[in-house]
Amino acid sequence: MIDVQNMRGKLTKDRSLADLTWLRVGGPADYLYQPADLEDLSQFLSQLPAEISVFPMGVGSNLIVRDGGLRAVVIRLGRGFNQIAIEGDEVVVGAAALDAHVARKSADAGIDLTFLRTIPGSIGGAVRMNAGCYGHYIADVFQSATLVTRQGEIREIGAEELAFQYRQTAFPEGAVLVAARLKGPEGDPEALHARMAAQLKKRDETQPTKDRSAGSTFRNPAGFSSTGKANDVHDLKAWKVIDDAGQRGARLGGAQMSEMHSNFLINTGDATAADLEGLGEQVRNAVYQNSGVKLQWEIMRVGEVLEKRH
Repeated sequence: MIDVQNMRGKLTKDRSLADLTWLRVGGPADYLYQPADLEDLSQFLSQLPAEISVFPMGVGSNLIVRDGGLRAVVIRLGRGFNQIAIEGDEVVVGAAALDAHVARKSADAGIDLTFLRTIPGSIGGAVRMNAGCYGHYIADVFQSATLVTRQGEIREIGAEELAFQYRQTAFPEGAVLVAARLKGPEGDPEALHARMAAQLKKRDETQPTKDRSAGSTFRNPAGFSSTGKANDVHDLKAWKVIDDAGQRGARLGGAQMSEMHSNFLINTGDATAADLEGLGEQVRNAVYQNSGVKLQWEIMRVGEVLEKRH
């Protein structure tokens, strides 16, 4: 058992992660730690032996945990880290706050963060992967973030250090993001809520929101998100090259590329992580053979492959 003095959070050994991910697959983590508050997290990390890996986990919306599980302490932030506070034209949010909640509360205050409304997941993950849609990204509204380093130090980090790119940042290894400060343009609350309602309607019409998925499977080869506008170009969209390779609806075990949106990988009911990742690799190979395009995973895959028994 990990020997950390005076910890106030909840430490669970050999905790299955399947029920904590949207795809509902994956083996156990060596440990799951749910810190009580910022001070508790800092103390826990400062005492945790340096050789033990740390994996911060949000709501598991963009994640495949492999069937063999994760040799690490998974840090999962809860209620003490989900605050949303309006400070003038800025929004200070805890990393566990859901993107959709941040968009709604900001709109109430006349701050336009509407692009977050349809992004699955929490702010911690959104910052870490520079989430975005409709031509807008976290990088556009990001002011600063608070994190706890692997050594337990609490510090502020700015945009320059994060080095935002399409769907990636230079986030420090082993650090846990605990809060972010965002600044969006002004807007009329009623108009902002109406825009979000329209975005939700469009999403539900075009994406398999009722299936077990993890959002977009692959990054767009063009290097930017869909703008949602009438003049949007689709030549180098992930769904288009997947379609062109004949992979819409492709299956492997309990995994399937959605018939509704071919860049969505879904668990039809009994998929393993190996099924899901294997189908993704099958699709990547088919796309490369067909068009020479090398699709990059947008879903994070972590953990160990479960060795098959003969």
